[in-house]
Amino acid sequence: MRFMVDAPIPQKPEGAEKLEKQGISELVKALHDHTDPQVRQYAAYLLGQAKSPRAIQPLIEALADFDKSVREQAMLALSAIGKAAIEPLAEAMKEPKWETRYRAAEALGKIADEKAVRPLIQGLRDNRDHVRYMAAKGLHEIGDSDAVDPLIMLLKDENVYVRLMVVHALAALGGKKVNAALTAALESEQEEKVKAAINAALQ
Repeated sequence: MRFMVDAPIPQKPEGAEKLEKQGISELVKALHDHTDPQVRQYAAYLLGQAKSPRAIQPLIEALADFDKSVREQAMLALSAIGKAAIEPLAEAMKEPKWETRYRAAEALGKIADEKAVRPLIQGLRDNRDHVRYMAAKGLHEIGDSDAVDPLIMLLKDENVYVRLMVVHALAALGGKKVNAALTAALESEQEEKVKAAINAALQ
């Protein structure tokens, strides 16, 4: 089992010292309402450092923020909170916005707990290739054998980067079934980088 390291400190916005003295409620308000994305990002960081269960739902909502840096920081904060965030993140994997599902899958992979396996397996069936890629990456991080069959199904995914990540995830799991599936995939694979990854996995 891997252990989470604290998220890197983002660039401090103007008024950071005031934010650092705020309680959870004030930080949640800043995360939700402030017009400056740098402030929202820093509020998300501080909420992750606090590791309070009260911060989880606001951070889940921030996975849908229109600013990419805020979404990423909310993901890192939820990862830092750890196991308590798994169930809400699993629910977030059902949200209509693909950006939310993508960041939720990323957080689940970083938490790397066995309870994250089921929602990540469901993420392999997502209609958005970004989400399928991140779900495969998360399963690569966790390395649970329950993921073998669902990952094998994605060896024929339409997206080359999804297939590439699936090969890496399967290679980490190994075994006769994986080797047989990779050998079969090699015969029909057209992309050179995927073929190279399969060959490396089979060595």
